[in-house]
Amino acid sequence: MDKNKDLIKKIKDEYPKLSKGQKLIANYILEDYDKAAFMTAGALGEAINVSESTVVRFANRLGYEGYRNLQQDLQELIKSKLTTLQRLSLAESKYSQNGNNIGRMMERDMENIKKTINEIDLESFDRAVDLVLEARKNYVVGLRTSSFLAGYLGFYLNFLVDDVHIITNESNDIFEKLLKISPKDVIIIITYPRYSKRIMDVLDFAKDRGTPIITLTDSMLSPTAKEADITLLASSDMLSFVDSLVAPMSLINSFIIAIGNDKKDDLNNNFAILEEIWAKYDIYKI
Repeated sequence: MDKNKDLIKKIKDEYPKLSKGQKLIANYILEDYDKAAFMTAGALGEAINVSESTVVRFANRLGYEGYRNLQQDLQELIKSKLTTLQRLSLAESKYSQNGNNIGRMMERDMENIKKTINEIDLESFDRAVDLVLEARKNYVVGLRTSSFLAGYLGFYLNFLVDDVHIITNESNDIFEKLLKISPKDVIIIITYPRYSKRIMDVLDFAKDRGTPIITLTDSMLSPTAKEADITLLASSDMLSFVDSLVAPMSLINSFIIAIGNDKKDDLNNNFAILEEIWAKYDIYKI
């Protein structure tokens, strides 16, 4: 099944061909997708008085191997649509049990890193590194939740390549900062749910000017993944009013190190000079 296709549209397209029981499932998902996405096949069947096997066949009808695959795509699809209050409510029901909530949260971070490792496209990763190294200018853009990720990546890129521009503010002059962007440059767009509408304006602006676009995001269902030249995925699933950005940070670290390995001689020279400056102006306590 095409991961970029809107799941809700797929359900609506298939609706006339569904059995009576499957139509009940479709209706429930269309009306209460924020609940259905986090229900087991058994729980969903019980909620609308159909068998668990009917739920599984419904998933098969949509082109999935099993219900779990449908559920994962539904969760990905709705993450950007859930309000903060909805996310908080779902988190309370998930993490309100007795026990080590801190441990469960950290385990979820670990799961996100493992998922990112297993799903990383190494060819795309290497192409992204090459694009950054070859670019005349590098623009790094991250708004709202993603702003600190963009700031972190941009901070270290400044040690590695020339002419880095970091944009983390949604102010009206954002396009003035991008005014001279060209096909010889590269723009790295970082975005995580809830996706900012302004980030898509930035992407369209860069695309109109023929600038290669690298996006770091959470899913191929992300709006930037559909339009970027290179997509690097890092899982952020936490299901709370905050997202887990541990895996994206880890991927950014790997990206920085990969660029640094290629620029090893320049990096050594730059830091040798910086150490002298830091010592001269007493930048660090020790």
